[in-house]
Amino acid sequence: MNNKNLFTAALLAVAALSACKDNKSFTISGTIKNPEQAKKVYLLQADSTQISIVDSTTLSEDGKFKFKRQSPSANLFKLRAGGVIFDFIAQNGQEIDFETDLKDQGHTYQIEGSDESDKIKEFNSLSNKFMERSTKISDEIQQKAQYVKNQDSLMMAYQPQIKAMMGDYSKVVLKFLNENRKSLAAFYAAMSLDQREYEQQLVTYANEIKNDFKDNTSVQRFVKQMEKVKPISVGHAAPDFTIGSLDGKQIKLSDYKGKYVMLDFWASWCVPCRNENPNVVRLYNQYKDKGLNILGISLDEDKAKWQSAIAADNLTWQHASDLKNFDGPTERLFQIEAIPSNFIIDPQGKIIAKNITGKDLEDFLNKTFAKL
Repeated sequence: MNNKNLFTAALLAVAALSACKDNKSFTISGTIKNPEQAKKVYLLQADSTQISIVDSTTLSEDGKFKFKRQSPSANLFKLRAGGVIFDFIAQNGQEIDFETDLKDQGHTYQIEGSDESDKIKEFNSLSNKFMERSTKISDEIQQKAQYVKNQDSLMMAYQPQIKAMMGDYSKVVLKFLNENRKSLAAFYAAMSLDQREYEQQLVTYANEIKNDFKDNTSVQRFVKQMEKVKPISVGHAAPDFTIGSLDGKQIKLSDYKGKYVMLDFWASWCVPCRNENPNVVRLYNQYKDKGLNILGISLDEDKAKWQSAIAADNLTWQHASDLKNFDGPTERLFQIEAIPSNFIIDPQGKIIAKNITGKDLEDFLNKTFAKL
């Protein structure tokens, strides 16, 4: 057979293989060694709001199983057997092979036929190391809690350690994200980041993948969410608004043009807000003569309780409210979904920081006003 005929035969062979594939569904076939009491395998699917069981099958005597499922675009699925969950990513046209041993305490597994599944395995391996650190810290806290009366002080003592661990984890996630931006596995990794803290990075990431995974509802929901957040993210001009003050007068954000102002969203009924207020009072007294202004925006609906909390916490800056909880026009404009929330705006009207509290707020203000 000459070279031309060999080439033609190869093309026909590839075409034949492609024709045999079912491009309207995917299959995952597997073997579970040492299943012991595990008689069934469950197939779970992640969508934009939850993870749900979509199929199940009984293991054969030699531990084999097979699922066939439709997924027009790549999506996250999970196998559950004997209380252990294994992640994989699949889409129509793929024939995936899976194997694991339930006696393996590390819950390792082999998977072929889906490159994306290798990526999600890689991320889970990184994530599990931090889960072990988290479990160790949690066990230490529980052990010491038996002998400590003041539980709050115990938690405060561990806060630096917990924060450092979360910081290390986030760095690993961001590195994985940067190295695998076009992978669906990177999207699921990104969803484990604290959106309030890493909003800028997530807004940028959403913009980069907005034309990818168009049939994946989770991805598109995230993209739309970030598009809403983008206009009020760090680096953008804060939108102007008008709101009623405590004494009934109208306050505009533009009234603060040429000044530094922190919009502080809070409420009398919000325990974390009330706990943060002493820190804000201290920092305001420290920096008000250097140019710091605060506009407190309450989500209270009861004016009397709002006024009482202002007096009790000694909040001496300007206050305003729509008195409509999370449904006020100002709250909707700034996409407030949790409190305390804050926005620090520079004299040019640009948002320069967002949702920083405690020591982070102190460090930011110190750095900002040290320049002046």
